[in-house]
Amino acid sequence: MEIRNTAERLIVGNANLSASTFDDVDLSGAGFTNVNLSRASLTDIDLHGAGFRDVNLRDVDIRDCALQGMRIDGVLVTDLFAAYRSGSGKPG
Repeated sequence: MEIRNTAERLIVGNANLSASTFDDVDLSGAGFTNVNLSRASLTDIDLHGAGFRDVNLRDVDIRDCALQGMRIDGVLVTDLFAAYRSGSGKPG
């Protein structure tokens, strides 16, 4: 199925959309619950202001990303990197 050049609100449940491709799609304000994104590839994605809860991030590879303001369990990731690079092991 192809959906192109449309502005529709979709409600998708109990569906298998594996191997689907999303390009130039606005999903701002969308909600994802009980979704399997294992082995998904995310490139040029805007996640600012997104929240993640009860997410399995095992073996996730994050590269070339803007991390300003990103927090993990309340700790700024930029502070974690600064502590790691300084060898202190303690964030700001």
